[in-house]
Amino acid sequence: MLLARGYTPALVLDYGRRGLAAQRWGVLAPLWSPRCDGGTSIPSPAATGEGEGGGLRHRAKHLVYNPSLYAQLHSASEVSDMAVERIGVAIQGAGNVSTEHLRAYINNPHTEVVAIGSRTLEGAARKRDQMGLSADDCTLYDSLADLLANPRVDALSICTPSELHAAETIQAAEAGKHVVIEKPISVDPADLPNIRAAVEAAGVRTVVSFVLRWNPLVETIKALLADGAFGEPFFVQTDYWHNVVQSRYPGGGGYRRHHPMSAFLAGGCHAVDMARFLMGSDVVEVSAFSYDEEPDTPAPRTTVAILKFANGTVGKVSAGTAQWMPYVFNIDLFGPGGSIRGNKLYTRKLPGQTDFATIPTIPPDSGAVAHHPFQEEIDHFVDCIRSGVESHVNLADAINTHEVCFAAEQSSAAAGRTIHLPMGS
Repeated sequence: MLLARGYTPALVLDYGRRGLAAQRWGVLAPLWSPRCDGGTSIPSPAATGEGEGGGLRHRAKHLVYNPSLYAQLHSASEVSDMAVERIGVAIQGAGNVSTEHLRAYINNPHTEVVAIGSRTLEGAARKRDQMGLSADDCTLYDSLADLLANPRVDALSICTPSELHAAETIQAAEAGKHVVIEKPISVDPADLPNIRAAVEAAGVRTVVSFVLRWNPLVETIKALLADGAFGEPFFVQTDYWHNVVQSRYPGGGGYRRHHPMSAFLAGGCHAVDMARFLMGSDVVEVSAFSYDEEPDTPAPRTTVAILKFANGTVGKVSAGTAQWMPYVFNIDLFGPGGSIRGNKLYTRKLPGQTDFATIPTIPPDSGAVAHHPFQEEIDHFVDCIRSGVESHVNLADAINTHEVCFAAEQSSAAAGRTIHLPMGS
């Protein structure tokens, strides 16, 4: 981490931010110096043919500012608008995923990390030191209430264990704070109406961390959809297959294996959200079956669900953590004008095509949080706060995804009985 090596947040900018990297490259190119880790200089988008950052976004996250050149140009009109009032942000929870939230906030020119909360002050201090944050500027808390009472905190990311998300989201909303909520937003369907009511009453901006919406392959598929490459899609299949022991995921092993949260809710919610996102429709019916090779497993580790969408189309979503294999996140989308299977495209738009064409892009092929596009997600959240515009993945949108997950659990426990949504209807 560059900040841990003595660089201040003002001197580190994210290469992945499209606006800054693409629009200002001609102005700022001389300001970038070789990496301090012994690597070579990172080339400009124009030099690599990557356009607005393209495939480099997830491989070259940081460029190091040259402070002497910056000082010379600081008063120039081209960079004067970089000096903006920043949003004070906090992190609640100091575990694995919080690192990526913090890194993204540090890199965003409109935010300043002013607080970290954790179960213990020692844990919060370790995370602050890991990220190279100043003890003078970043206050530590072991109480969420005290953190929310800090007037410098305008927004926060909730990165605590899943069973705490609902209560902490309500607390944050009632305190008037904008909030990013790690998924799942709740482990109990009874919490969903209460969370929604609290957020709506507060009028705060929210983003639920379905971070794969910003994955380059997913962005490519959305662009193809907008271009009519598939016609109106009628079938979607998404699969979340992640054995956390095999992948050596932090916190894997016995804890994950015996955790009372189902695979479909814990990770499969990403696949459900992806299905909804690509189909552009909520789910209204769910039928599911589960299997466990070990009878004492507290929650299903393998579940497959059939979905019916409000627009009449259908889909299949599965989640599994028991299989011994590397991480896989499948995306299949079928339409009368074309189909895509992962990054393999076949479409009537290419009349001479004889087989699937492979799109060179970055797929969601790793369960490691560092692989996920958190910078883009956090940048989006910040843009929503600054513009006052609701996110496409706000809490209200995420309710249907979570209802699907809970409905799949209920259906599989009832021999595949169809569950109708929304719940309580």
